[in-house]
Amino acid sequence: NYFDFVSEDGHGLKIYFAYTFLNFPKIIHRIFPFMLFISLFYTIIRYEKNDELNIFWINGISKIKFINYIILFSIFLMFLQIFIGSYLSPSSQLKARNLIKNSNIDFFTNLINDGKFINAVKGLTIFIDQKNSENFTNIFIDDSTKNITRLIYAQNGILASDGKEKKFILFNGEVINIDKNKLNIFEFDQIDFNLENFGSNSIIQPKIQEISSLSLLSCILGKNKSIEIPCQTDSLYETKQELLKRYFKPLYIPLITMLCSLLIISGKYNPNFKKISIYIFLTVLLAIFISEASLRYSATSITTMILFLLIPIFIFCTTYIFTYLKFKNA
Repeated sequence: NYFDFVSEDGHGLKIYFAYTFLNFPKIIHRIFPFMLFISLFYTIIRYEKNDELNIFWINGISKIKFINYIILFSIFLMFLQIFIGSYLSPSSQLKARNLIKNSNIDFFTNLINDGKFINAVKGLTIFIDQKNSENFTNIFIDDSTKNITRLIYAQNGILASDGKEKKFILFNGEVINIDKNKLNIFEFDQIDFNLENFGSNSIIQPKIQEISSLSLLSCILGKNKSIEIPCQTDSLYETKQELLKRYFKPLYIPLITMLCSLLIISGKYNPNFKKISIYIFLTVLLAIFISEASLRYSATSITTMILFLLIPIFIFCTTYIFTYLKFKNA
């Protein structure tokens, strides 16, 4: 849907590709747990079926020791996820928002078609009855970008560009200026309507996921008085939720790794290996679902916040202790 910046809002393809690229950290942060789960689950299943894990067991590496290495690596991935979510993602998203804010609508003229209302610019509506190449007939323009409302009708018009600016050259029409209770009408043979420097309908105000973690934390502590983020009471819930998503949701990464590692403990020679694989797959999916669903309620109170933090830690510790005691010599 980022292509709407071109097809609906009139920005150029350069803006589209740059904005999409700057949003990749957000996309990666969002799907990272699921990516880790699918890749780790598939790899273990494949290596187990091909007896490739037996190389470790033959060389005296126990299954618990091997799992410990995987868990240590998952802890590194957890901190990487925290870095992406707390710094890289909001920083790149803010740059993308500023890119839209500071860009012109250089693709706007390509949106102009006959029989279509063009609303890509905030406060400006253009309607063309007929279009023939660069020539237009029956042009209606509603310009409310300034303090007054200006209605323009022209029988004919053409688009012109001198390399620096794009403009409508309108012929044979009239202009109606409406300023409060005053009405001013005049006719013209030719006027130029400049299409440059109009503000786009694209949202340019930073969203909460684009604000730095330091600003969000200062907002919760009541120390942020800047206009970067509104720190009213009704926005504190979303602020707390965003911080939990950045710093504490990655706690589920070691848990996902631990649950997938149970495939190693079971082994393909277990007669119930297929059923166990299905159970583990569904359990990990449930854990990912809980990490997403619980986030919505985690910031409602201190109790729910503590539960949100303790759930992955408790399940991870319980699973690991059980696995270690039962299979430490495997």
